[in-house]
Amino acid sequence: MQAIDPQPPGGIWPVLYAYFDESNRLDRNAMRAQVEATINAGAPGVVILGLATEVHRMSLAEKHQVIDWACEDIAGRVPLAVTITGDTVDAQVALAGYAVTRGASWLILQPPSTRTEPESFYFDFFADVMQRVEAPTGIQNAPEYLGVGLSAESIVELAQLRQNFRWLKGEGPAITIRNTIDQLRAHGNPLPVFNGRGGQELIDNLRAGCAGLIVAPDTFDRQIVIQRAFAAGDEVRAEALYAEILPAIVFVMQSLDALTCYGKRIAAWRMGFEVLHDRGIAPTAFGLECARRFARQLGAYA
Repeated sequence: MQAIDPQPPGGIWPVLYAYFDESNRLDRNAMRAQVEATINAGAPGVVILGLATEVHRMSLAEKHQVIDWACEDIAGRVPLAVTITGDTVDAQVALAGYAVTRGASWLILQPPSTRTEPESFYFDFFADVMQRVEAPTGIQNAPEYLGVGLSAESIVELAQLRQNFRWLKGEGPAITIRNTIDQLRAHGNPLPVFNGRGGQELIDNLRAGCAGLIVAPDTFDRQIVIQRAFAAGDEVRAEALYAEILPAIVFVMQSLDALTCYGKRIAAWRMGFEVLHDRGIAPTAFGLECARRFARQLGAYA
């Protein structure tokens, strides 16, 4: 196995949306626009093929396309993290290998789609993939979105078992995340923990000890300013800035369908383009009215 890289840089990382053209194909210009906008806003790294990327609605060829385009557009300016999906260990190892050969610096494993197995099944699955992957790896532990997850105790055990388990993308309340961080530290493992959930409880996640958050692009540029204010010790400013964007976060985080329908539109309008096709739910007139209002309030992308 190759030498393990240092831990991923902390901060707010964007996880890109999937945009589709009028023919239901991936929209090349929109995907490129996200990379440029988020890097210009100060992204310490970029994540692709997460839940916001609608990976569950993509073919394997499309996943490869997103990886290829992201590597081309980022061009080594910041690290690329690729979320790895697949229902077998072999499938995940193959996709991970493709991502690494194209230039991915980090991997994030999702559990397989089965939701009926005991926790030990998912633990063993992650451990088996990590054993065969030659890259720094994390897991997405999102039981409220994916239906399954590992306990804090299992995460500690996995970190002790696999040297290349180098970060955790949690998806849960700040109180739950803090418990995981405390248990890792108690066992002498300062594994970087990132939360998500669109930026809900952003500041309390930072207080809990999160290295950062991984969020979709709609409010990413505003969240990175908040994180920097917090890191500089200006919690009053951070709280005030967070209060400005929290209604938009609540609006898009009602469900994953809301995120990939309305959140992606808010991001697109702020970046200067239109959503041409939906693979998920279709927007309603009132939903579009709300999304437009939030986009105006947030303003053009930084």
